[in-house]
Amino acid sequence: MSDEKKPGFFGRLFGRGSEATSETQPLAEAAPKLSWWQRLRAGLARTASQVGTGITTIFTHRKLDADTLQDLEDVLIQADLGVEVSGRIVAAIGKDRFEKTVEPAEIKAALAAEVEKVLEPVAKPLEIDTTKKPFVLLMVGVNGSGKTTTIGKLAAKFRAEGKSVMLAAGDTFRAAAIDQLKVWAERTGATFLGREQGGDAAGLAFDALTQAREQNIDVLMIDTAGRLQNKQGLMEELAKILRVIKKVDETAPHACLIVLDATVGQNAINQVEVFHKVAGVTGLVMTKLDGTARGGILVALAEKFGLPVHFIGVGEGVDDLEPFTAADFAKAIAGLEED
Repeated sequence: MSDEKKPGFFGRLFGRGSEATSETQPLAEAAPKLSWWQRLRAGLARTASQVGTGITTIFTHRKLDADTLQDLEDVLIQADLGVEVSGRIVAAIGKDRFEKTVEPAEIKAALAAEVEKVLEPVAKPLEIDTTKKPFVLLMVGVNGSGKTTTIGKLAAKFRAEGKSVMLAAGDTFRAAAIDQLKVWAERTGATFLGREQGGDAAGLAFDALTQAREQNIDVLMIDTAGRLQNKQGLMEELAKILRVIKKVDETAPHACLIVLDATVGQNAINQVEVFHKVAGVTGLVMTKLDGTARGGILVALAEKFGLPVHFIGVGEGVDDLEPFTAADFAKAIAGLEED
């Protein structure tokens, strides 16, 4: 054992021998390394297949007319792009092509171009203001959205950049969330602060920010509970967390990210509405795009809220959460190849 070669940072993070939970366990044994584009396209394969099959079926050996446009709009709505966006995209595609014979490839390219127009304004990286010590990230989202895993993956990225990180287990409602966050902290070398299940989440947030300032931590991420079935209780708890954070630093939180599960489709819109009202969401992270044929929900969210989309996730590995780029997403959802 003493002669065994020590793994590198991500090897330690995801190596064998760790007691991982199902939420933190990555995909098994290493396959040939894929580029982000390859992982993104594979992750959006279900959505691209539904959209692409629909386009091929509609436009093979047919003219673009009112019927084909209606069929195309139905395909886009089924992919959860939303009624307004789908209607506008279809109108743009049909503008100079009406009553002309078009190939499916042309429609896919036009679709990608129109989707990119919707997404480009919201494709913004998460910027950590280094003048804020710590930079406070309040993480919100419903249970099951992948929030705790996302916090861990972001911690890994920040640590790989040389930043010091503290993880605060503010979802005191679930013992599993506390345990999972502790595992991520251990793996990434982040500082962890937690309390027993049922503890006061606001008090934890206060202590975390106080300690993070004393320790000169670069980034503090505070997990929170996501019990939408009890909106009033959620609102009160989040409001209390925000109040106590501001007692320590009136400028905090410096960002509030909502983590959304793409597989819930249109329900994601309701989630953003609720959490934005309560906590003033500043940006989105969308996970599990590889598990749905309705990846177009990200387009609908961009259209409705105009909130920055910072990261998207297409798998379990730490490398499967990456900064969002409009052009790549648009091409992938339309089933196009990389340029």
